[in-house]
This record gives sequence, C-alpha cells and structure tokens, in this order.
Amino acid sequence: MFEFLVPYSGIYTEYVAVIIILILSLIIAKIVNFIIKKSVLHITAKTKTVLDDLLLGAITKPIFLGIFLVGIHMSVGMLSVLSVYANEITFAFTVIYAAFVGWFAVRIINAIISWYAIEMAEKTKTKADEQFLPIFKKVAYGVVGIIIILWLLGQMGVEITTLVAAMGIGGLALALALQDTLSEFFAGAHIILDRPIKIGDYIELDSGDKGTVVDIGWRSTKIRNYKNNMVVIPNSKLSSSKIINYYSPKEEIGFTVACGVGYGEDLERVEKVTLDVADKVLKRLDVAPEGFKSIMRYQEFGDSNINFKVIMRAKRYADQFFVKHEFMKELKKRYDKEKIEIAWPIRKVYLHKGK
Repeated sequence: MFEFLVPYSGIYTEYVAVIIILILSLIIAKIVNFIIKKSVLHITAKTKTVLDDLLLGAITKPIFLGIFLVGIHMSVGMLSVLSVYANEITFAFTVIYAAFVGWFAVRIINAIISWYAIEMAEKTKTKADEQFLPIFKKVAYGVVGIIIILWLLGQMGVEITTLVAAMGIGGLALALALQDTLSEFFAGAHIILDRPIKIGDYIELDSGDKGTVVDIGWRSTKIRNYKNNMVVIPNSKLSSSKIINYYSPKEEIGFTVACGVGYGEDLERVEKVTLDVADKVLKRLDVAPEGFKSIMRYQEFGDSNINFKVIMRAKRYADQFFVKHEFMKELKKRYDKEKIEIAWPIRKVYLHKGK
C-alpha cells in the first residue's frame, strides 16, 4: 500500500510507513474514543443503573491504548533493521498484550465491584458483603494474575499440567505451614457472616476484657476499653469465647442501684420518695427510653438497713454510670431533706455479768 511513496522517499519508505501507521492508529483511536463519549455515553446516561456508566469508563481508556498498541506493533514489524530480532519482538509484544489484557480485566472487576458497593450493598440488611468486597477484589486480582502468568508460561513452552500439579502440592504445603493464619482468617469470616458483634458494639468477653468494637479484621478484632487503650483479640479466640453484647438486640440497658434505709422508716414513704427522685433524674438527663418508669424492690432485712434496689434503664451502656452518679447525689440530698435515715452499721453487744 505504500509503494506509491517509493519515488519520493527512497530508502526511507519503511520509516515513512511507520510514521503513517502510528498517526493513523492514533487518529482511529481518537475517533473511536469520540464515538464512545458522544454516542454510547449518551445512551448509558439514560439508564437507571450506574453499571453501564462504570463499565464504559473502565473500557474507554484501554480501547484507546489498545488500538494505539496494535499500531505500534504493526509499525515495528515493518522495520527491516529489526527483522533479525523478530522472535524477541514477538515475545515482547506477547508479554505486553498479556499485561494489557490483565489490566483491562482488573478495570472491569473494579467497575463491577464499585457498582455492587454503590447500588447493591446499600440494599442488603447486613454489612458482611461490604466487608467481603476488599478481600474479593484481592482474590480476583490474584486469579487474573495467575491466569496471565500460566498463559505466558504456556507460550514459552512450559508444561502447564505439570506446573499446576506442582502448584497444588506447593499450595497444600503452604496451607499446612500457614494453618494458624488460615484459622484466624476463617474465624474472621465466621464473625463477619454470623455477626455476633459489629463495629460500634460494646462487648464483654469471658476473659474480663470489655470495650467498644472499633475494627473486625481477617486476623484479629480490636476493641477500645474505657482507658482508651486498644485491645487486640485473635479471631479464633474471640469466636470461641462467650460474648456479652450490650448493644444487642438493642442498645438500651437496664441496671440497678443498691441502697438501704433504717428499720425505723416508713417503707411506703421511702418507696414513693425514691421513685420520685429516680424518675426526675432520668427525665432531666434524658437518657431513658420513652415511657420508662423506675422500679423499686425491697431485697432483704440487712444487719443495719432494710436493703432495696432501684431498677433503672438507659439508652446506651455508657449512660448508666452518669445516671448512677447523679441519682445517688440527688437521693442523698432528698433523704436528708425528708429525714430518711440510711443507718450506720450497728452491733449490739451484751456483757455477761457473771462471776
């Protein structure tokens, strides 16, 4: 097709042809890119889903570079000075094409995962899928990479069947060597799927550790205790522990405040005064569930007092401590005003007057 250039270019014909091919491939790539942006993008903008928009954005740049890459390959093949390196050039472009296909596949995977995170994950009741997306992305990248590498090795004449069998044996040996890590991984997957806890919950373990869950990873779970220190717990240990989740099924928590009054007090009056103080404190602090009223129950005849407990409720676990603090202050102040006695410890001692 470039024979008409011979009278004008002489020995430089192939170089002129290379330049023309590069320019034509660039022009074609620009035209295709223009058509995609003006025509296809206009169509996808009318659809309700963002999947087509994300896929279009993922393939636009690879298509442009792919067309230009083909032009480079064709132009390099026309240079006679490089003909002695034909095999090396062919293999080099094979590697380049394989890397290009892998990059193209990764962009498609990213687009699909982004679509799922935007449109689908928000509609599900659980957040497990959102936590699985990063690990799924890494696994997909790994699969693409392995396929590309195996294909390249096949092009180089390596026996793929033998290699895959060797990889299977090696994978088994690796799994045995990393069994502790894998156990933590699957324990983390169990926690994410079963959801006994979630980020933000206040939990207590049978080991005595308690705090707010700040992260659930694939190897460990992190909780922040009341000292603002981070406690890192291996997932295998967490999954086998007894867990008290103070935020499940609701964040509301019931708690008791113990007290006692002297034996000389009117118990009906004590109950009325105590509940009045408790309800006023809950109303002032605005931490109790709507409509809740405090409850008081006498417990026992103690050594010095008639003991009782006041049952109160708060919207969150941490609220109970401030409620107790304020309630005890107000109750003591009201008892002093009403002349209700909280007796000191009393012991009666009988002296024997024998000989």
